[in-house]
Amino acid sequence: MKKAVVLLSGGLDSATTLAIARDQGYICYALSVDYGQRHKSELDAASQIASTLGATEHRSVSIALDVIGGSALTDENIAVPEQPDQGIPVTYVPARNTVFLSIALGWAEVLGVTDIFVGVNAVDYSGYPDCRPEFVAAFEALANLATKAGVEGERFRIHAPLIQMTKGQIVTEGMRLGVDYSLTVSCYQADEQGRACGLCDACRLRAQGFKEMGAPDPTRYQETG
Repeated sequence: MKKAVVLLSGGLDSATTLAIARDQGYICYALSVDYGQRHKSELDAASQIASTLGATEHRSVSIALDVIGGSALTDENIAVPEQPDQGIPVTYVPARNTVFLSIALGWAEVLGVTDIFVGVNAVDYSGYPDCRPEFVAAFEALANLATKAGVEGERFRIHAPLIQMTKGQIVTEGMRLGVDYSLTVSCYQADEQGRACGLCDACRLRAQGFKEMGAPDPTRYQETG
């Protein structure tokens, strides 16, 4: 059977991506990254999702991107915005998807796997440059240039099945495939229990997805007031 490495953050998009890869017949090796993010509860969510969606193996790798900072997600001194930003927002983590895909590529080469899935999205997204089709195509070219497997004739493919989907379409597909979205954590400032703030960009886009498809939102929110 064919195998794939699937990047799994613990959020809505990556959970749906894992479900899609499984539905396409892949044996899935799920990979999460502890990069010094302030919303670490997503890593606990990733573990549960990997189990419920039948990943053959789930590994978590630690890369301390908070050492260099530069993002509201890795620097406690930069506030997570609660209103839409113009341009690329401060929640952009410098080179994050490049780093994540590089780690996934390394594990894939060790496993003898040539398919890598990532849940980037270029429709309902926050303006991140490393979520665009051009980036995915460029990284695929790099993967085939910079690896022993690629030089020896293997062909790596970077799959981004959500890249042209709206959040509503993503939710619809995930529900069709049995994703339990109550397990996922998307919020940029989720608390230790994984409860969402309901105010950040990730929360707004997530809520928009459930509203778009007319489905109940299973997100657990923090108490206010």
